[in-house]
Amino acid sequence: MRITRLIIFFISTMILYWIAMAGLFISFAYSKGWIFADFEFINAKQAIVRLADDSNITLLDVRTVKEYEEKHLKNAINIPVQQLDSSLIRLEKVRSKPIMVYCRSGSRSIKASRILEKNGFTPLNVEGGIIELIRNDAEIVR
Repeated sequence: MRITRLIIFFISTMILYWIAMAGLFISFAYSKGWIFADFEFINAKQAIVRLADDSNITLLDVRTVKEYEEKHLKNAINIPVQQLDSSLIRLEKVRSKPIMVYCRSGSRSIKASRILEKNGFTPLNVEGGIIELIRNDAEIVR
């Protein structure tokens, strides 16, 4: 009887452990944009080419104001991701245009792209953020 209870306890514990691990993985995959991302991802080289070829793209920097003031891409609009929901009115004029979204490394821009997509915009998320854009010789304003 005691061994049966131990076995049931062990099996229950292992099931709960794997459910928790699956939840963590799903949460991580969601934050990285691996799942449930209904917007386009582009790498830094593609972003630079599209900016050069398409004047119809709006460039959105979702880093903090301090980060933006240190360096940003030419013609970028700065709306920190923490303020994006309440600042969408600033982007209303460009609702029909693609919005290229970048941050420092690509994590905040995924969150911002989700917000934009949910509100009817067309985000293009730049993978690797400004770090990769600088590495690929994007035009930076300091």
